[in-house]
Amino acid sequence: MAATDQLSDFVRAALASGHDGARIRAALHGAGWTDPEIEGAMAAWHGGGDLPPVPRPRPFVSPREAMLYALLMVALVLVCFHVVRLGFHVIDQAIPDPAETGSSDRWAMRFSVAAIIAFLPLFVALDHRMAKRTDGGDRQRRSQARRIFASITVLAAALVLLGDAVSVIYAFLSGDLTLRLAAKCALVALMGLLVAACYREDLDG
Repeated sequence: MAATDQLSDFVRAALASGHDGARIRAALHGAGWTDPEIEGAMAAWHGGGDLPPVPRPRPFVSPREAMLYALLMVALVLVCFHVVRLGFHVIDQAIPDPAETGSSDRWAMRFSVAAIIAFLPLFVALDHRMAKRTDGGDRQRRSQARRIFASITVLAAALVLLGDAVSVIYAFLSGDLTLRLAAKCALVALMGLLVAACYREDLDG
């Protein structure tokens, strides 16, 4: 039997014997269980009064929710990528490099604009819909799915920020940190910070 199963069975037996939550928590603390483990086990059961402890519904992610959050993730990635790509083209025009020859790629700029117009409304609609569902009666189950999405999103944003910082430091140490490169790195950092800030609060449900 897994340790978590033993913990859950102990909490159920203790509640069935009529012990209150404070005494059960104190006993588990004394045995070395951590606060998240204890609270998770306590939250799994509801004292039924004259009835035995009643199990509470456990959070789960349905296939439909997984598909919607996967689509939300794809839309977010594409919007961020094309916003940054379009920003790079704008920076290239605003801060020209004399060593470069030829005109800017107008087709790439138009494609990025088209992608943003297509995917940004989809992202906003999906994000609003999934966030709204966390306020319904199935908040515990819905918030579990959103925490997973938020964790992946904030992790990706943190990795982008770290990579951006490495690029700036490397360019500075190499003597290649130009105004154009600094502007591009600042745009990437701004995008990463915005994404992380939007979903940071969802990490804890």
